[in-house]
Amino acid sequence: MFKVPLADLKEKIIQSGKLSPRELDSKIKEKVNELSGLVSEEGAAHIIANELGIELPSTASSAKLKVKEIYSGMKSVSVIGKILQKYEPRTFMKGDSVGKVCSLLLGDETGTIRVVFWNEQVDLIQSAQPDDVLRVTDSYVRENNGVREIHLGMRGSVDLNPEGESVAVVRRVSKAYERKKIEELKETGDTAEIVGTIVQVFDPRFFYTCPQCNKRVTESMGTFTCGEHGAVNAALSYVLNAVLDDGTGMIRGVFWKNQTNHLLRKEEIEVAVYKEELPLFEDVKTELLGEQFKLQGRVHRNEMFDRLEFNVQIVEKATPQEELARLE
Repeated sequence: MFKVPLADLKEKIIQSGKLSPRELDSKIKEKVNELSGLVSEEGAAHIIANELGIELPSTASSAKLKVKEIYSGMKSVSVIGKILQKYEPRTFMKGDSVGKVCSLLLGDETGTIRVVFWNEQVDLIQSAQPDDVLRVTDSYVRENNGVREIHLGMRGSVDLNPEGESVAVVRRVSKAYERKKIEELKETGDTAEIVGTIVQVFDPRFFYTCPQCNKRVTESMGTFTCGEHGAVNAALSYVLNAVLDDGTGMIRGVFWKNQTNHLLRKEEIEVAVYKEELPLFEDVKTELLGEQFKLQGRVHRNEMFDRLEFNVQIVEKATPQEELARLE
C-alpha cells in the first residue's frame, strides 16, 4: 500500500466540496475516537473518503501521472518531466564488484521529484542534460528519509526527448512546499518551505549504511551486515542537527548526508575528516551561526523528546534580494 500524506488526503476531500476544512477535522477526530485510536488520522481520512465516495489514487497506474499525483509505494508509474538537475554518478562496492548510482531532479507544472538509476541504468541517462525532457515508464516509487524517489526496477524504461512531448512550465516549488513561518509548523507530515537563521549547530553523527538499500548496518569484528543484503562494503553516512529561528519561533532542522553537504558546501571526503577529527568542526559551527537559509522539507515529531523537527530535503542559501522581491 502506498502512503498519501495527510495534507494531500485532506485537500482531496475538501476539493470534493462535501466537507469544509473544519467539518473534516472534526470527522477525523470522531473516527479516530470511534475506532478507539486503532487507526491513524491518515487511516481515518481514507475511511471518510471511502464513505463519501471520493476516489483516491490507485496503487498502480499505467496512465501518465503528474508529479504531485505520485506517492511512495506506487508501482507501474509513468511520468514525463523536464530535467532540472543531474547529479554526478558515484560508485560503491557490492561484494567483489563495483556498483554505480546516479540521480536527477525531474519536474513538471505540479512539482519536482528525484529519479534514481542503478548500475547499468546509469548509462541510459549518460547524455541527458538539464532542460531535456524525460519520459519514465513502468517505474516504482519509494521513500528515502521522507523524500519520494522514482526507481526503474527491472521493468522500468526511459526515453530522452520523446517525439511530440514537451514540458513548457516547471513548478520548482510545488504547493507541497508552501512558504510558512516556523510558528505555523504544527502537524506531523506537513511539508513546507521556511527561511531561518541558524542559532545553534550540533556535532555531526556518523554511521554506516548498506550501499544497496541505504539502511543502517551493524558492525561486528570489522564486518558490516545489512539485515536485507547480508555482509556488505558499507558506505559512510552522517546527519547534522541545527536550530533555526525566523523571529516567530525556533525548530530543530535535521540535515541528512546530501543536505549536510549542501549546507556546509563540502564534499563527502571533506566531511568525513570530522569523523576522526571532530574538534576541527568547531570552526565550521562558528561560521554557520547567524547564516540564513531557505529550506524545504517535512515536519516530524521526535517522540523521544516530544518535539517537532524539520527534516530538510532541499537546502539553499537565502538571499536578501530574493526575499525582498518576494515581499514586493
